[in-house]
Amino acid sequence: MSLGVIFLSEVVGTAMLILLGCGVVANTALAKTKGNGTGFLFVNWGWGLAVFAGVLVSYKSGGHLNPAVTIGIASSGAKEFVPGIAVGVASILVYIAAQMLGAIIGAALCWLAYKDHFDVEQDQATKLGVFATGPAIRSYAWNLVTEIIATFVLVFVVLSSGKFAGNTTVEPANLGWLGALGVALLIVGIGASLGGPTGYAINPARDLGPRIAHFILPIKGKGGSDWGYSWVPVVGPIIGGVLAGLLSNVLLP
Repeated sequence: MSLGVIFLSEVVGTAMLILLGCGVVANTALAKTKGNGTGFLFVNWGWGLAVFAGVLVSYKSGGHLNPAVTIGIASSGAKEFVPGIAVGVASILVYIAAQMLGAIIGAALCWLAYKDHFDVEQDQATKLGVFATGPAIRSYAWNLVTEIIATFVLVFVVLSSGKFAGNTTVEPANLGWLGALGVALLIVGIGASLGGPTGYAINPARDLGPRIAHFILPIKGKGGSDWGYSWVPVVGPIIGGVLAGLLSNVLLP
C-alpha cells in the first residue's frame, strides 16, 4: 500500500459518491427530468446508495470519502488508516486532497449528465442546490450546530461499527459490502432525521468540492455560489468528526 494508491482510491470513491449523490438531487429538482418532484426521502435514499457505491470502489483506502471521517479516525487515536498507512499529517493531507479533487470531478460529471436540464432550468437556487447544501432557515450558528450533531452521529457510528467488529482499523470498507451497506443506511437515517434544517452536508468535501465546481463550470444562468454560507458545511462537520473521534477514544478504546 502506498499514499499514491490511497490518493487514487479516494479520488475515485469520492467522485462516485458525488456523481450519484448530486445526481439524485438533479433528478428530483431540475426541470423536465424523469424524477422531477420525487421529494426529500428520494434524495435521502439516493445519497445513501451513493455512499454505498463510493465506499465499495474505494475499499483499498478504507472508503473515507469525507475529511470529517478521516479527521475523526485520527482523533480517535488510531495508529493506521489501513494496514501500512500510518496516521499522520502527510497521510491526512493525502486523504483530504483526494476527497476534494474527487468531489469536484464527480460534480462536473453530474453537470455533464444533466447538461440539457441545467440549460432549461430557470431557477438559480435550484441549480446551486444540485451542487451545494443550503439551510431551510438561514441562521449560521444554529446551522452550524445541526451540522456538528449530524456529523458526530455519522463518525461516531462508523467508528463504533469498526470496534464492534473487532477490527484493528475502523473504516467502513474494512467490514466488506455489509459494512458499506450499513453506512448507506446510516446516511439515509441521518438525512431523514437531521437533514431538514441544512440538507445535511456532513462532509466538507461533499459541499465545498461541488460548490467549487458550480463556481468554475460554464453552467447557463447559474448565479452565485453562496460563499457566505460555505464555511458552515466545512467547519461544522470537522468539529463533529473531532468530537466523535475523541469520545470514541474514551468509550471505545
